[in-house]
Amino acid sequence: MSKAAERNMVVGLDIGTNKVVALIGEVIAGGEISVIGVGAATARGMDKGGVNDLNLVVQSIQRAVEEAELMADCRVASVYLNISGRHIACQNESGMVPINEAEVTQDDVDSVIHAAKSVPIAQERRILHVLPQEFVIDSQESIKSPIGMSGVRMEAKVHIITCANDMAKNITKAVERCGLSVDRLIFSALASSYAVLTDDEKDLGVALVDMGAGTIDICIYTQGVLRHTAVIPAAGNQVTNDIAKIFRTPLNHAEEIKTKYACALRELVSKDDNIEVPSVGGRPSRIMQRHILAEVVEPRYQELFEMVRDEIVNSGFDEQIAAGIVLTGGCPLMEGAIEFAEEIFHMPVRLGAPLGMQGLSDYVQEPTYATAVGLLRYGQEDVQARQKDADQANVMGAWKRISGWFKGEF
Repeated sequence: MSKAAERNMVVGLDIGTNKVVALIGEVIAGGEISVIGVGAATARGMDKGGVNDLNLVVQSIQRAVEEAELMADCRVASVYLNISGRHIACQNESGMVPINEAEVTQDDVDSVIHAAKSVPIAQERRILHVLPQEFVIDSQESIKSPIGMSGVRMEAKVHIITCANDMAKNITKAVERCGLSVDRLIFSALASSYAVLTDDEKDLGVALVDMGAGTIDICIYTQGVLRHTAVIPAAGNQVTNDIAKIFRTPLNHAEEIKTKYACALRELVSKDDNIEVPSVGGRPSRIMQRHILAEVVEPRYQELFEMVRDEIVNSGFDEQIAAGIVLTGGCPLMEGAIEFAEEIFHMPVRLGAPLGMQGLSDYVQEPTYATAVGLLRYGQEDVQARQKDADQANVMGAWKRISGWFKGEF
């Protein structure tokens, strides 16, 4: 058994377009999770959430995992892994079953959820998540927890997230080639929502927008449950490409210029500010106005925000997100991004960073760590649920043995 298993650990592996992050968390007293290992490496071989060079992805994963293992002083055996890309799709479904006993049991809940998810799924796709939204018993609607209630029939409404089978196999294969197994595949934005959203925001209605380098992942919550998910296959790398082409500078320098000097709103930049721009082919660097950089960046950010706005409007939930928009990932870190987003969306916008982490929290407080932290939280809940099921099974087994002994004696 690995040290990680002995110490009740959970490992989150976020494979992004530009960066791979590995986090090791230890479940401590009270069910909380403490970050004890952090590893990050430049991602190579990924494009818009998909694998385009398996060997390069494997190397990136190995570097990130080894760094986290060194910090945590343990060996990792399995991970909770994120997945994104334009192939992600969602649908809301419902199912109905009769209630077998006088009151609803866990078996009834399992049966009605199974009925709800038993919809035709294309052979090339697989179900990632089946998330209950609400239950209806006879004529009583909007029930969150039906166990113990009385009725004749029960209906469940669920949110189903699916992905392309081949895409899931490729990213899983990259992890397995590193000698690791995958505990669960989790949609990136769902993981991020575990890290950055509050229960109040979910109840009031909120849109989580995770803007990375290759994709923009969206989750919309109303009345405390997930209603809509989507992926837009465009994000921060398009800004980098614009800078590289217009300023005629290599991509790595364009990324550095974007990170250090770019501003999403040109009105926030003084025309007196200058920046140094490296050239290609050994030519000398040039001095250019920072204001020109903002003029290049602003139209692209406007396009990205408008794509997000259109997706939210098309979902039909735009009138139900009173808590506004929570932006996370790398793109919203740019100066002026939040202010510009509020102009486009006409609603409150905040920057979403991981909340309430313990242990090495200083390492993971940036929005770029939202997905990795969310994977830890998801894994923590998964481990606790499995432990609860195991404890119940042990209790039932012990009760059967005691009952059998009494029957044998009397």
